[in-house]
Amino acid sequence: MPTLNKNNAAVKRIMQEAKELANDPCTDYSAAPLEDDIFEWHCTLRGPAGTEFEGGIYHFRIMLPAEYPFRPPSIMLLTPNGRFELNTKICISFTSYHEEEWQPAWGVRTAIIGLQGFFPLKGQAAAGVGSVEYPMSERKRLAQLSRDWKCPKCQQTNLECLPDPHTAPTDKTGDAIQSTEDNVAVNEEAPGRAGTAPEASDAPRTITNSAIGTVADRDNLVPVGEVETAEDRKESNQSQVDGSSAPMLVENAIRGGVVRAADRGSSRPTLLLDTAICVLLALVLGLVCRRML
Repeated sequence: MPTLNKNNAAVKRIMQEAKELANDPCTDYSAAPLEDDIFEWHCTLRGPAGTEFEGGIYHFRIMLPAEYPFRPPSIMLLTPNGRFELNTKICISFTSYHEEEWQPAWGVRTAIIGLQGFFPLKGQAAAGVGSVEYPMSERKRLAQLSRDWKCPKCQQTNLECLPDPHTAPTDKTGDAIQSTEDNVAVNEEAPGRAGTAPEASDAPRTITNSAIGTVADRDNLVPVGEVETAEDRKESNQSQVDGSSAPMLVENAIRGGVVRAADRGSSRPTLLLDTAICVLLALVLGLVCRRML
């Protein structure tokens, strides 16, 4: 490969495009500069789908001028195709025949994609230097033959330069289908297993004896033992005092072994009130007895 001036604008641009196209994942084309002349590219293009060129693979040359990218390239078809003449610079809007329409922002990829778009044109739109009109049947026949056409420079067939898009083998496809069916079966079973949870949640909760004494609601629930102690104290106080004191309202909502007290703080103030009444009665009785004596 000859020594290149890497400071040259054209060389820098071509090397950049060559790197980009080498990493291009597109399966519709492939392109690379020749090792001995980076200003000449050999490209392979897939025929546009839905046309008489579908299934065909076409090889062509792109020649870049020394002033590239400020001047447009030239394109020459090498594979018989029925649309363009062979080994002739064709006339389309982004080639050297129309330098006034070329833009430096365009590149080799632009020329490849643009050429693919010019393949199916017919009539006056297809007219130009290097264009030919072959019957559709002949173009289809050439499309099939083009796959095995071999470039004398590249020493590769078009199919080797641009293999067909990869399709998964039958056995792998079968495995993939089986895996999908298994996943569907698992997903169908999952709702059934998950559906048991709502049924369990609808049933009343049961709490073992070991859980009795825990506070389910910090504001309203108290351990059973504490409530019973308060009731015992209430009964003893009522037996000591004539005249009933205000009854303590306790709402026993027994659920799962836990008692909900309607008013947790009402028991202790009631006990204090009863005690105060007893003390006052004792004092009154003492004063009455003292005066009588």
